[in-house]
Amino acid sequence: MKNIFFWIITLVITLGSAYYQRLTGPTYPLSGNISIDGEKINYMLHRSHGGETDHDITVEVRKPSVTGFVMWKRYKTKDEWSTINFEREEKRLVASLPNQPPAGKLMYKVFLKTDDKVYPLNNANPAVIRFKGDVPAVILIPHIIFIFLAMLLSTRTGIEVFYGSQNLKKYTIWTVATLIIGGMIFGPLTQLYAFGALWTGFPFGYDLTDNKTLIALIGWLAALLAVYKLSKPKIWIVGAAVLMLIVFLIPHSVLGSELDYEKLDKETKKDVSSTLTIQSIN
Repeated sequence: MKNIFFWIITLVITLGSAYYQRLTGPTYPLSGNISIDGEKINYMLHRSHGGETDHDITVEVRKPSVTGFVMWKRYKTKDEWSTINFEREEKRLVASLPNQPPAGKLMYKVFLKTDDKVYPLNNANPAVIRFKGDVPAVILIPHIIFIFLAMLLSTRTGIEVFYGSQNLKKYTIWTVATLIIGGMIFGPLTQLYAFGALWTGFPFGYDLTDNKTLIALIGWLAALLAVYKLSKPKIWIVGAAVLMLIVFLIPHSVLGSELDYEKLDKETKKDVSSTLTIQSIN
């Protein structure tokens, strides 16, 4: 009975931390509502888009008198704002943001309007949406499952230190194994399909998702070594469990992969110039 109770506590802590991480991340949709002529309009501004299609912004609006538009530009550029008018599809308004290369980001602001007034959504603050490639389910699902199991086992191993020690070695091995599979095998594969790079953390970049996985793994490898080499490894296990909890409380996708549009524009101009030169020679 005591063991079941500890697993319940472990599950609650793990689910709570995972939900917090997701809720506070920069890819979690922005939502709210606004009232126009007596109609309450709920909206959701997405901040992540997968695949090669354009991103549709949709707002459910019953009144035909309500229209609107979207202003957008590439993130961290000196581009001028472009404007797209909403088109009505029965009881909703639809506008499409152009698809971007993997890790490309767009800033966009949404406005609804009637004949005499404009209503900005999200208090006229822009949302930032990041585009990514499609990740096959055969890679994404194991990545999610094993990362969750690693978080679960890490927490359970930390609790085991205070209420028993017979399973410490077993739980430590399982934690390290699931973290390696989920974070260091399927994690980079997910990154490759989504953004075109296997690893963008240390020493090649500053991607926080990659780096926090690496930090957590180092902590648990140290704990695993302590289990086999030290007579009193508990402090190392507690440290690894606390470290794991801290790094995985960091919002998901913070300081994630981001396309450098200035670099992309320079490369595009260089390619166009080279093509024109070759054509002139021919």
